[in-house]
Amino acid sequence: MLKPTPLILTLTYIVISASIAAMIYNGGSDAGTAIAALLGGLGVCFAFHTFAAQYLAEKRISKDIDSVREAHRLMVDAIDSTQKDMVELAERVQENRMTRSDELTSEVRMLEDLVKKLGESIEDRLDAWTTGSATVVPLHAGVAGVSAREQQAIALIETIREALIANRVDLYLQPVVSLPQRKTIFYESFSRLRDASGRVLMPAEYLSVADAEGLVPSIDNLLLFRCVQIVRRLAKQDRRIGIFCNISLTSLRDETFFPQFLEFLAENRDLAGSLIFELGQDAFASRASVEARNMAKLADLGFRFSLDKVTSIDFDLQDLHRSDVRYVKIGANLLLEQLLEVEGKPAMKFLKDIHAGDYAGLLARYGIEVIAEKVESEKQVVDILDIEIGYAQGHLFGEPRAIKEQVLAETDPPAGFIKSTLPQVRRRA
Repeated sequence: MLKPTPLILTLTYIVISASIAAMIYNGGSDAGTAIAALLGGLGVCFAFHTFAAQYLAEKRISKDIDSVREAHRLMVDAIDSTQKDMVELAERVQENRMTRSDELTSEVRMLEDLVKKLGESIEDRLDAWTTGSATVVPLHAGVAGVSAREQQAIALIETIREALIANRVDLYLQPVVSLPQRKTIFYESFSRLRDASGRVLMPAEYLSVADAEGLVPSIDNLLLFRCVQIVRRLAKQDRRIGIFCNISLTSLRDETFFPQFLEFLAENRDLAGSLIFELGQDAFASRASVEARNMAKLADLGFRFSLDKVTSIDFDLQDLHRSDVRYVKIGANLLLEQLLEVEGKPAMKFLKDIHAGDYAGLLARYGIEVIAEKVESEKQVVDILDIEIGYAQGHLFGEPRAIKEQVLAETDPPAGFIKSTLPQVRRRA
């Protein structure tokens, strides 16, 4: 079937040629001349049509070629841009890899130093216990010339050593919630060691022995460093969550550990919004100038402090504020024991002239938040809300739980290096 446009053009050409032939015939020419004029007109029309069609086709082809050229130019520009982006990406990846490698090297070196120090402390103590040639002590064997208590201490210290070698250092987290919503705002972290059987070693089990043997500073430093490593990993997942991490006076005054630890935190000062260092009220009160200066250095990096193990809630608020203490954790029972009625209104025993509900507000004016800890019952929650405490912690809101093993694994040092840095427990035959 012919398309409408060519058909119309053909009919138009015939009509034009026939009109010319008719004019020639009517003008007195014979029929042959008229027919020749008809055929000539048709020839001219079709020649013109062929020329016009060819011209339009060439113009359309030229336009298509220009479009292809423009598309090719755009594609070349896109390829050039992509190659440039890939080169920049490769450079950034390489730069990040080198930075990450430097960070890991720094961390591994620091962890290695800590473990070496702990190993040397263990070795020195064992050398002080025994004399003679060196051989490895089996845990089930006795040691000649060593008392039963000392043998038990040796076994416990060896258990600690093996836990560190095998990276059996767990981090437990307990939620700290806002009231009355009970939304988790913070976590308190607890470092725990496990023995070969998987049993968790509570600090009370080994600290007495470790303290007597002078090993507490090394253990504190190592667990604090591992805690911060793990907190850094957790903070990447949700930086809105603050985590309380215990720090001891021994760590703050350790001339070898603290400068390295401070340098490590300076490289990770983005953790300042997530990490809150916590120490006991008695430890805070007994801090010397060295510990105070080192706390100030941490505060200069943006890190904050918290007090726990509170036995008296009559704080020196100006001292707490100057020392960048921003949280105090007070046991629910201790807090509620301080309440009494004055003229039918609840008041605090040592602040009888103010309403008990103003106590938290008083501390808040010094930038300090009160957290009621060891909350075990709903009745305690009601009483705490009555005195307008905004945060609480306790088994009622959640017990400490170990974080996922894969998160711990991502903070572990290279396999085998700890074992190479800790000496064998020896005996002198």
